[in-house]
Amino acid sequence: MSWVRVAEIDAFAPGSAQRIDIGDHRVAVFRIEDDVYAIGDRCSHAEASLSEGEVDDREVECPLHGAVFDITTGDALSLPASRPVPTYQTRVRDGSIFLRLETT
Repeated sequence: MSWVRVAEIDAFAPGSAQRIDIGDHRVAVFRIEDDVYAIGDRCSHAEASLSEGEVDDREVECPLHGAVFDITTGDALSLPASRPVPTYQTRVRDGSIFLRLETT
């Protein structure tokens, strides 16, 4: 699977997230300091958007029921979520964020 340019890194303030839709993929992209992470945007417990959740270090809290997910692994860290969300590889080149659409 090839890499897709999705945004400029300057469009993300440190500690922020944005939802990006690419084909059938609904992805939450996070900038934590100078690192960029991407996970599936749908909470595995309910259909809430994780990009709208509260970000704390490398964790995001679902805005609907409060489940917490690890932004780096997609793992569910608290109930009511018990299943992980997909993760996507990211890289930053020449100020642009690229995403590999194959989930890991």
